[in-house]
Amino acid sequence: MAVFKAGNVLITGANRGLGFEMVKQLLEVPCPKRKIFACCRDPDGPKSEALRELVKKHPTVITIICLDVADPCSIKESAKKVGPLLGKNGLNMLVNNAAMLAFGPMMSIPIEDMQNTFNTNVMGPFLVIREYLPYLQTAAKARGTSGMSCDKAVVINISSTGGSITRMPSLYSRFPYIPYCVSKAGLNMLTALMAVELKPDEILCMALNPGWVRTEMGGEEAPLETRESVEGMLRVISSLTENEHGGFMDYNGQTLPW
Repeated sequence: MAVFKAGNVLITGANRGLGFEMVKQLLEVPCPKRKIFACCRDPDGPKSEALRELVKKHPTVITIICLDVADPCSIKESAKKVGPLLGKNGLNMLVNNAAMLAFGPMMSIPIEDMQNTFNTNVMGPFLVIREYLPYLQTAAKARGTSGMSCDKAVVINISSTGGSITRMPSLYSRFPYIPYCVSKAGLNMLTALMAVELKPDEILCMALNPGWVRTEMGGEEAPLETRESVEGMLRVISSLTENEHGGFMDYNGQTLPW
């Protein structure tokens, strides 16, 4: 397991799949006074049962936060709840993990699928970053050192090969997922531009591809288990410096083409 010293961590879409696995693995990494804010759309619903059980075992570490990334009001309310719980150290790591998958070729896609996917996969991370920026700035200042790292303040946007304009056209016949791919390309651009804005505050920002993972979204044909993917992502995140700021990498630490 990677050495991981980020104290306060917030993860969207944390009730299942990659988000839930990330919460579990962070619990395995010793860190005094770590707080994990596990965000999901329906904390009381059946799909959050495993997360609720995990909280019972670690009530002083994990806090479930209601956060629907497709709802600007929900994002604002979540920040109001989390802010007072962070203390003077602020938010060290924000993981924009929540996403939706809609697929189909151009002429068969319902307009609503394009709109909803963009709202969730692009507007959601944009608004989450904006609402939580003051807490990331607090964390960056509280560290009292120069440079960038996940232990100081970092924004991780979970992206996909589907967002690579270089790679995706050759894969399109097998994966005709226009809404998803267009939205992830948008998330990649958001990452690159947010990196420019966040640089003066020394808040690291990058896009990370978890690989094709066997989750509800990834499907049964996916070759990767969630544990392997998250182990790789946490290794990459723990090793990030300003050299990777504004970059696009996969869970193995390889740089990906935009």
